[in-house]
Amino acid sequence: MLNNPQALVNHLHNLHDQLQKALLAALTAADVKSTVDDLSAVADVRGGDTIYAIDTIAEDIIDAYCEQWAAAEGPLVLISEGIEDAGWKVFPHDAREEDARFLLIFDPIDGTRNLMFNKRSSWALSGIAPNKGRETTLVDIEVALMTELPTSRALLADQLWAIQGEGAFRRIRNLHDGSEQDAQIRPSQETTLSHGFSSIAKFFPPGKAAMAEFEELLLEEVAPNTGENPLVFDDQYMTTGGQLYELMVGHDRFTADLRPVFFKKLGLPAKLVCHPYDICVELIAREAGVIVVDEHGERLSALLDIRADVSWCGYANQAVHDRVQPVLERLLTA
Repeated sequence: MLNNPQALVNHLHNLHDQLQKALLAALTAADVKSTVDDLSAVADVRGGDTIYAIDTIAEDIIDAYCEQWAAAEGPLVLISEGIEDAGWKVFPHDAREEDARFLLIFDPIDGTRNLMFNKRSSWALSGIAPNKGRETTLVDIEVALMTELPTSRALLADQLWAIQGEGAFRRIRNLHDGSEQDAQIRPSQETTLSHGFSSIAKFFPPGKAAMAEFEELLLEEVAPNTGENPLVFDDQYMTTGGQLYELMVGHDRFTADLRPVFFKKLGLPAKLVCHPYDICVELIAREAGVIVVDEHGERLSALLDIRADVSWCGYANQAVHDRVQPVLERLLTA
């Protein structure tokens, strides 16, 4: 187990706050100067990941913070996209992986495309697990924190965090005056999908048609249309952290990202799918009462390796899970 998890949460708060302020300042400046295209320029391609100009702002902040953190308190391992060797990077640079007390898995901007065009909030996601070497998995994460990265026009921004076994917490920041207020986390208690938001992720081609067809078949069984139109609403929020947030605060009742499953069925390469760093804050959702499982109904257990593909399903409550998950599994094996 991690020693002093609250101290780790405090570090994550500090790091996320720096990220939020820097990215908001960059967005505001780009908006005023009408230079949004500068933030969306491709800066690099590393390890199969496209690195945009806005990503480099976040990377510099994280590297600097991790250097200081490791120098003050001992070695750590950062796991993040755009890093070679399965995404693992040791701080300080002369330390060994096995000397690190913990592993920090981080997605600095989950939903980069939302933020770089100033369209919709993205999220900074981070989880910390005790160092069990390269066999460490999502199950091992004991601390997690997620911070909303708002557009330049936002007034409020959310931050949610959890320590394993201690529940989930939420704070809302007023971006104009800097004040903060604690807020409740309450997933929907509705037992059906009717008259609510439920979606299967189908963000990018190829495969969108197949996923949409599957979604139609699923909804026909679990939320049949009785003549009211529409009965179930769709929201393609292009960020895993954002999808989990919508489940936690009661906006959505069911969300699934099954892209790796469908790409395999279609014989397509698994590009632009969910990876462990995208879903590293599922601890927060589970501590909040959301049910998060894989396509087989099992706990997410992927290795903390940026190359791993993750399919997942999120349910606002047990009743929705019991209604949808068996049908979903049956249709996937049909």
